[in-house]
Amino acid sequence: MAEGDDAARAEVVAALEGNGCEVCGEAATADAAITVTVEKRPDVVLLDVGLPGNGITAARELARRLPSTAVVMFAATADDDDLLDSLRAGASGYLLKDTDPARLGFALRGVLNGEAAIPRQLVRRLAEELRSPASPRFVKTSPAAAKLTAREWQVMELLGAGLTTDQVARRLFLSRSTIRVHVSSTLKKLRVTDRESAFAILRGETP
Repeated sequence: MAEGDDAARAEVVAALEGNGCEVCGEAATADAAITVTVEKRPDVVLLDVGLPGNGITAARELARRLPSTAVVMFAATADDDDLLDSLRAGASGYLLKDTDPARLGFALRGVLNGEAAIPRQLVRRLAEELRSPASPRFVKTSPAAAKLTAREWQVMELLGAGLTTDQVARRLFLSRSTIRVHVSSTLKKLRVTDRESAFAILRGETP
């Protein structure tokens, strides 16, 4: 079980053991989670999305190195982007931290039996994603993303999805000039001169 907060991790471990699960290892960072999981090779690993070092990055690495181990993400909020990024990284489930502790073990065993562990409030978002035409998405965990403010990221993601400047302005309740300021700032931070180049970097298509 990997959770950055020591007290929270202890509570989850106690809940899992109280529900009949054997916890063979613990970690407080993404790197430690990878090390412990590769060493112990558990049936399932529960990873905090917000792990120091990035839980989703750890999930991607574990899915690559240990395809027989099911990875389930543990998140504080029902963020649909985190859900989708987790599933793309190879996670088999996405549980919220406010899940009844008594049900955690049940949910993890369900994943091992091929059941989906996804919050009800996110199932509709997942269905919408599956219905939409496939298109490259921005990589939220990329180094380039770390250079942008939350608003700059939001603006570029909407523009990258095909919305016009006017549509983005209406969607975010901002003026067109403010949208242009965010775009200009983004291009400067990414050291490119046009939007398409910025989109490519944010999709991870270029170094």
